[in-house]
Amino acid sequence: MKAFAYYNPKDIDDALSVLGGGGENLAIAGGTDLLGEMKCGYVSAERVVNLKAVKGLNRIRSGGGGLRLGPLVKLGAIATDKKIRGEYAALAQSAESVGSPQLRNMGTLGGNICQRPRCWYYRGEEYNCIRKGGGTCFAVSGRNKYHCVIGGGPCFIVHPSDVAVALRALDASVTIQGKKGSRDVKLDDFFVLPEVDSMAENILKPGELITEVKVPRPVAGSGSCYIKFKERGSRDFALVSAGVVLAMNGDACARVSIVLGGVSPVPFRAEAAEAELTGKRLSAASLKAACDAALADAEPLEENAYKIDLAATMIKRAVLRASGVDI
Repeated sequence: MKAFAYYNPKDIDDALSVLGGGGENLAIAGGTDLLGEMKCGYVSAERVVNLKAVKGLNRIRSGGGGLRLGPLVKLGAIATDKKIRGEYAALAQSAESVGSPQLRNMGTLGGNICQRPRCWYYRGEEYNCIRKGGGTCFAVSGRNKYHCVIGGGPCFIVHPSDVAVALRALDASVTIQGKKGSRDVKLDDFFVLPEVDSMAENILKPGELITEVKVPRPVAGSGSCYIKFKERGSRDFALVSAGVVLAMNGDACARVSIVLGGVSPVPFRAEAAEAELTGKRLSAASLKAACDAALADAEPLEENAYKIDLAATMIKRAVLRASGVDI
């Protein structure tokens, strides 16, 4: 690992001043992703800014308007919080699905949302891929079992975050702060596709940080669910995952949001599927129509067409669990 200076800021303004002050400066939260990247030489820094030294970034607050989470809240704390498990079940389930207990007790909410791709070409030092400034996505003609089927090109990564899928389904937003001030951005607008920026997963600029995650209170009577299919039984990333928030009116779906993980370079909002289900009775036919709509634009690579059928299954299971309907 390249030698670096370690800086403990006295407050958030101090941290932002250093991060935006020029040179190679990186922020560290739990370190479960960044330290691995640095050890393997994917990234380097002159100075690492320790966000754990900043007070107030690890709070969980709830009130009439919903849930407010600091970016340094540990995933383990989210998974076990009674309020979150009760009213924001999908978020607790997504946090609980991450890695191992040790990783959940180190990994942070903000770090999980902003983690870098797990693509083996991006992570391989010998591959100068598009995401590292090169001219080739080696997944196109290489091994692509785990790559995206929706929204790819010129890079075909999938976004690795579990909690980002649940948070987008819950209509969450993030507060972004930099030297010039702060702004609130919905997660729908936070992540970017490779066709917009092939070297970034989100809109954060150098010297900016997420300082809060806001989750509105779900509609009364609604339910939510996050489910994840992975290749190994534990400590694995999603092949496909689904986050669903759904409110019923009798036996009809009054309101629904559906987000898929593991299929796209961003947590994928399946708006066409939402339109298919809204106002309709939940049935095998309406669920099939929703799944077909969600995946209509899928363009699998040579080794990952299985993700289309798997995503349809994840949508069906998550919708039924969130609704409590048995068909």
